[in-house]
Amino acid sequence: MWLEEEAIEGFKRINESRTEQLLQTAPQIIASNCPFCLTMLSDGVKEAGQDEQVKVQDVCEILWNSLE
Repeated sequence: MWLEEEAIEGFKRINESRTEQLLQTAPQIIASNCPFCLTMLSDGVKEAGQDEQVKVQDVCEILWNSLE
């Protein structure tokens, strides 16, 4: 189910590329409903050193928090 891809020299891993694209918008929260994407994006945000500023959350978490 989980395939750990290996970066080819000169190319970025997909989570690095996608996270860079998302961080360009200066988000406070990155939302997804896919468990694989949540893991991939959480790792990317941590690698970018933005895990204190940007939360990666499931859409259901955001909905739940808005109901409180």
